[in-house]
Amino acid sequence: MYLMYVDESGDTGLENSPTRYFVLSAIVIHELRWKQILTELVSFRQTLRQLKGLKLRDEIHCTDFINKPGELIRIKRNDRLDILKKCIDWLNHQNDLSIYSVIIDKNNRKDDIFELAWNTLLTRFENTIRSKNFPGPQNPDDRGMVISDNTDGEKLRKLIRRMRHFNPIPNRRDIYAGDFRNMKLEYVIEDPIFRDSKNSLVHQMNDVVAYFCRQLVEPNAYVKKKAGANFYERLSDVLIDKVSKTKDGIVWI
Repeated sequence: MYLMYVDESGDTGLENSPTRYFVLSAIVIHELRWKQILTELVSFRQTLRQLKGLKLRDEIHCTDFINKPGELIRIKRNDRLDILKKCIDWLNHQNDLSIYSVIIDKNNRKDDIFELAWNTLLTRFENTIRSKNFPGPQNPDDRGMVISDNTDGEKLRKLIRRMRHFNPIPNRRDIYAGDFRNMKLEYVIEDPIFRDSKNSLVHQMNDVVAYFCRQLVEPNAYVKKKAGANFYERLSDVLIDKVSKTKDGIVWI
């Protein structure tokens, strides 16, 4: 079983939106490595407590973490950015997890951005399991489950249920006849599980991934000034290059 943790950056609005881009990022962990990775993640957070004063109960939520830290103002801003960099580097050294993202440029689009992003992310998850392209341990007949925050949870639940019956994917005319194929979800099982990131260390790491994925295309002034806009590229060892033609672990839409 593969567990796909998902977080977002940006918003799905098309009118009067403060962001041009919407990002979904996924951290995928096989059940056979889940406990090991969690144990190592707790150890990593304990190290951050010793080095930077970040307690295990302190939530990493990047937008607030950098600009509106609240009680975390006790940690210098430069150290807070360094914590996020250390999170990226810790993830990149985990051989048994995989990361990929979807970036949507909302400019001049009229689609339902939420559905477009999630459909793309889920279809790649399905296809990668089907093709046995995730690295690390495998069972003979693996399936996958989605673990997400509860933003538009009911909408996501309905989308996944619909995709199990009808999921039209446009055809490449040079390979397939007809306009589309119905690529129903077969390997993604059950309804999504919803978690509050303050209670999930993995989701907090995924918040870091999604945040720096959007910084690639929409960096804020402080991150750009501190040369952090390309931190996402430091994940090169764990990015799944097979999800897109660009081979960078990102599906660009």
